[in-house]
Amino acid sequence: MTGKCVPAVEQVDSSYLEDLIGYNARRAALSVIEVFLDRMQVYNLRPVDFSVLSLITHNPGITSRQLCSTLGILPPNLVGMVNALEKRELIMRQPHPRDGRAMGLHLTTPGQKLMRDAERTAAELEAEVAGRLTPTESRTLIRLLKKIYQ
Repeated sequence: MTGKCVPAVEQVDSSYLEDLIGYNARRAALSVIEVFLDRMQVYNLRPVDFSVLSLITHNPGITSRQLCSTLGILPPNLVGMVNALEKRELIMRQPHPRDGRAMGLHLTTPGQKLMRDAERTAAELEAEVAGRLTPTESRTLIRLLKKIYQ
């Protein structure tokens, strides 16, 4: 055996993988997440932080239980996230108006500003990513992806 490697194939056949929903969804997600991470660095937000803050933005008073259910996050994992966001003074807890045992989550004024900017950045990113698709294709893609996970 010599030290020289000879390629076993001239052209890689990835057709099997390319016919898998999971493979394609993961490849698409990775390409979007890479840019998302880069753009959200200025706000010090990870994708899950952004998702939690966006839900609080659009659902003032949402409870931790509702966040867990909507995002598929385990309660122990959310506790640390909520504490960190509260420590950054982006959110605050207030008693829930109908459930005396629950606390509703609300954005603070700095949290509102951060999310206005972060959601604008996310919208710009989405427009760039979807630039290869027609508006109809984008809506169809989102509808089909939702059929898989809902």
